[in-house]
Amino acid sequence: MEDRADYPAVSTLLGTPGEVQAGLEHTGADQVLALTFKRVQPNVASHVAESLSNMAYSMFDVLASQDKESLESLVRVLLPPAPPSPRLLREARMLATMRKAVLESGDWLTAAQVAEAAQLSTRNPSAQPNKWKKQGMIFAINHGGIDYYPGYGLDPATGYRPVRELVGIVDILSASKDAWGMAYWFASSNSMLGGRRPQDVLLSNPHLVIDAALDEVRHIDHA
Repeated sequence: MEDRADYPAVSTLLGTPGEVQAGLEHTGADQVLALTFKRVQPNVASHVAESLSNMAYSMFDVLASQDKESLESLVRVLLPPAPPSPRLLREARMLATMRKAVLESGDWLTAAQVAEAAQLSTRNPSAQPNKWKKQGMIFAINHGGIDYYPGYGLDPATGYRPVRELVGIVDILSASKDAWGMAYWFASSNSMLGGRRPQDVLLSNPHLVIDAALDEVRHIDHA
């Protein structure tokens, strides 16, 4: 656990919940502000903690003095170190366009909606779809903090369970693509499929989609 004593009245503790809880016993703090992370790289969490420490330091200066120099210091902490580069802006626009195309490409269902379509238990409707995702039987994109599952990945013939061959396709593509990348691939026309989209062929001829996924990975490996 890292203990950053950045200001006499402020300290930043970084570590697992157990480590932070143990560290709090020695701070003598009257108030605690907690910021939790889930599935984040340690260096990212450390960078955020350092930025928050700097912000808190500057805020105390401003509150204590209210002078212009301290205010400028706080502004510098809150602003990014440099304006976004044109390349970054282009990439952001491309990413936004790609994700918009994915969201408009077909039906995207929450775990509860998947459970309803598959007539699963209503006690914990999200449990089985989440289990399918963890087992690689289907994938889900995260949008606005919510997981959405592709409707084309569910087979009406089996009670809206994941298409049997989808697990192999997910396994192939996951080596080079995240969930959004896979979704974009499924929604894009594919020369191996005669210009059709993989998501439109998945139910009728899943083995062709498997071949197209293998071809996609081969192209990436030799790029």
